[in-house]
Order: sequence, then C-alpha cells, then structure tokens
Amino acid sequence: MADTTTIFIGAGDGGANPQALELRRANRHGLIAGATGTGKTVTIQGIIDGLSQAGVPCFVSDVKGDLSGLAMAGSPTAKNADIFAQRAKDIGMTDWSYSDNPVQFWDLFGEQGHPIRTTVSEMGPLLLSRLLDLNDVQEGVLTIAFTVADKDGLLLLDLDDLQAMLVNCAERADELTTTYGNVSKQSVGTIQRSLLQLRSQGGDHFFGEPALALEDFIGLDDKGRGIVNILAADKLMQSPRLYSTFLLWLLSELFEHLPEVGDPDKPKLCFFFDEAHLLFDDIPKALEDKIEQVVRLIRSKGVGIYFITQNPIDIPDTVAGQLNNRVQHKLNAFTPRDQAAVKAAATTFRANPGVDVATVITELKVGEALVSLLQPDGAPSPVQRTLIKPPSSRVGPVTPQERATWIQTDAIGTKYDAVVDRESAEEILKAKGEEAAAAAAEAAAKTAAEKQAAADAKAAAAQAKADAQAAAAQARAEANNPWNRAVRSATASATRSAGTVIAREATKAVFGKSGGMAGGVIGGLVRGVLGGLFKGR
Repeated sequence: MADTTTIFIGAGDGGANPQALELRRANRHGLIAGATGTGKTVTIQGIIDGLSQAGVPCFVSDVKGDLSGLAMAGSPTAKNADIFAQRAKDIGMTDWSYSDNPVQFWDLFGEQGHPIRTTVSEMGPLLLSRLLDLNDVQEGVLTIAFTVADKDGLLLLDLDDLQAMLVNCAERADELTTTYGNVSKQSVGTIQRSLLQLRSQGGDHFFGEPALALEDFIGLDDKGRGIVNILAADKLMQSPRLYSTFLLWLLSELFEHLPEVGDPDKPKLCFFFDEAHLLFDDIPKALEDKIEQVVRLIRSKGVGIYFITQNPIDIPDTVAGQLNNRVQHKLNAFTPRDQAAVKAAATTFRANPGVDVATVITELKVGEALVSLLQPDGAPSPVQRTLIKPPSSRVGPVTPQERATWIQTDAIGTKYDAVVDRESAEEILKAKGEEAAAAAAEAAAKTAAEKQAAADAKAAAAQAKADAQAAAAQARAEANNPWNRAVRSATASATRSAGTVIAREATKAVFGKSGGMAGGVIGGLVRGVLGGLFKGR
C-alpha cells in the first residue's frame, strides 16, 4: 500500500484511487474540515498514527479528550472494531493491525499532563495584548512596560512581574511620557484589570519557569517512532482566547528557534490545531498578518501545520491559500452560511471530471471524505471521494490510571513539575521600593531630628531670656520694696550719725574742748573721711 516515503490515507471501494500523503510534502500544511460527527477525529488519528510510525513527531490539541487514545493500541473488542475491520477490508488494507504510539501528555494547568509554561518576556507584548484583549492605546502602554523592563534589566517571568512593572510605570508616568509617549494611569489600570481576569481563567499557570524547551517536543522513542505530544485542552477550551493565544505562541516559538532545513525528506514536526477557527475570531489585522507569515515561512523549518475546523471558510484566505493537503468531510447546507461554505470548498480542490464536489460534499458518509494531496512533483492531486483508513490506536480516551502511568514513565519525568521562582522584576522592584522607603524614612528622621534640635535651641534661648527677664524683674522688685528702702535709709542715717560723733570726739581730743575755726574745719574733714569709710562699708 504505502512505502517509507508516504502515509496511506484511504481509498475508494476495493482500493481504487488510493490516497497517500507524501512525507516530503507533509510540511506544506493541510486542512481537515467537516461538520460535527463526520469522522474528523478518526482521520486525524489515522494520519498521526502514520506520521509517528514514519518517525515524525507530532503535536495535537485534544479538545474532547478522545485523542488521548493515541497512547493505546486499538482492540478487537472495542465498540467500533467491526466497523473498522470492515472498512479496512473495503479499501484493501490487508496489513491493517492495532498498535500504540509513544505519547507525552501536556496540560497548561498541570492536571492531566506535564505543565507547559513560558515567560511573559517570551510571549511578548503583541501576543499578550491579544490575550488580554487590549486596544491600540493599551497595547502601546504595555509595549512601553516591556521596553522599560528590558532597558532596566528586569526579567518579566510571570504575571506578578508584569503587575509590578505596570505599577512602576504608573509611578513614573511623567518621566516615561517624556521619553516614550503617553503613559496614562487609566490605561495601566485597564491592563491590570485584564490581568486579573486572565488569572481568574487560570492564565497565571501558563507564565513562569521552567519554561518549555522545544526539544522536548521533537523526539523519537527507542524504536524510532515519533513522539506524539497531546495537549489536554478540554478545560483550556473554557478560555478560548488563552487556548488560541497559547497555540499561536507555540507556533511562533517553533518558527523563531528551529533552524532552516528547506524541504526535508520528512517533517521535523507536524502540528495539529483543533478548533482552529478560535485562532481567527475577532483577530486584529497585525496578528492575522503574523499568523500568515508564520504559516508561510515555517515550512522551511520542517514544520507542517494542519488546521482542523468544522467550516473551511473559518480560515482567512491568506492562510487557507497555504494549506495544500486537504481532507474535506461532509458539510451541511442548511443555512446560507453553510451553502456558502459548500461553494467555497468546492472551488478549493483540483477539479476531477468524475466528481461533482458541490453535490458530493453534502452526501458523504461518516468516515468518507473528499481528498486532494500534494503529489511527488508538488502539484495537487485531482479530488477523490475516499474512505478514510481506520486508525491503529484506540478510538476513545484513556483511563485516568493509564494517563497517570504514561505521565510517570515518559522521558520528561519531573522536569516541569515544580515551579521555579528566581529573582525577577517583582523581587527587584520590591527591594528597590523598600530601599527607597528606608532612605526616605532615614531622611525624614534626620530632618525631624534637626528640626527638634533647632526647636530645643530656640526653647533654651527663650528660657534664658525669660530667666534673665525674671531676674531683672526680681531685682527691681527687691529694690522697690519699702522695707528694704527703710533699712537702707536707716543704715545710711546711722552711718552719718556715727561719723559725726567720731569726728567731734576726735576734734576734741586733738584741739581741746573748743577748737574754734580750726576745730570746725578739722571736724568736717574727719566726718567726711569717716563718712566715706562707713559708706564704703
């Protein structure tokens, strides 16, 4: 049926018009579309079975949980075993058998697989603005925050770091506005509220370390089979914007970090994006351009992207034009939009005179599809009505015990299980804030001490002045006291009387009883001298 260069997809009755995916063309991307319940999941599973057996690692988002069955071999006692066995017989698959695939389970929330994390810096402002649903002005403020963090050497690892950086930008709004443009506190507040909403949706689980190493996605087991990475997306789908932004980030990381390989003999990785329409809902033009660029150029990195959606018109024309390998299951034509989708799908296939696409596309059975794949020369094959091959792995989810066993025994081990919280923007800005607060407190204390010393000196001077004034007042009061004046007057009178008596007696002793004029002169002189002496005392 198929050699080592192709993967068998299916055929018509009896093995007519077999359809095979050329491994050399598998990096030219593809589209798997069809209404709910038409067999898309089985088609995806069969293609991944073939890619893994050929040594091509895969990544697939498991929205409903069914694709976890890729980890286990199918069983002849399973519900659909008879249907699949009959289908294999109808298309001439004589070598069909059950087999498993080497699987690694992943989960952004770390519940049904290994945690997947990235850093805020690696996500970048463009994708983060998409995730937070910011307008152009708010995106500009977020870009300024990233720029300032890069300039100041601040690592933005998790949402706490981004929150701290936004607070810092708000505090420095006047300074940053002069350099980078307007940074309004209103815009910062809006971004912070969006971060709170993201946290409430579990988005904080996605940001941090250890960040995902892409080489853990691209590996082979000991049998040379490609590792199948299954993302548990049932819970993640409750936050469609987080789901689509994460997968777009993963594509961007692959694009930026994988080396150029041109057109290899087989892809380095095939990426299956279920519910792909979510990627393009309410998408800004800048982001749509980025998706188109990634899809167009990642081919040369050896990566094939396969979009899975219910309606092919959900994919923008700029992206749909890059999807060369197509499997189209049944479409309903009940509404005008459905009818438009049928017409659009009919025009995307290389015409086949024997197939009326517009009619057949509404008549396809479950497990049947219109298929057109790139041929070895790169031209698309004419569209063929095809029964899709049955998968080798289990159709249906694994049990919790089976999942736990796979998680515990795969090659990843505990590498991503424990969160690493190293020093980053939050811790550095907090330390700087504490240092600034301590310096401000010290300066305030010094200023307060200086003010207190000045106040104390002023108070001491005032007290000294008051004491001096009090002493002077007391002296004046004492001087004006009647008793003190009386004592001083009596003392002065006594002194003068004593001087007169002494002088008189002295005169008598010198000049006799009556000294005449000489006695009077001498007596006055003696009284003056004695009076001066007593007065001096």
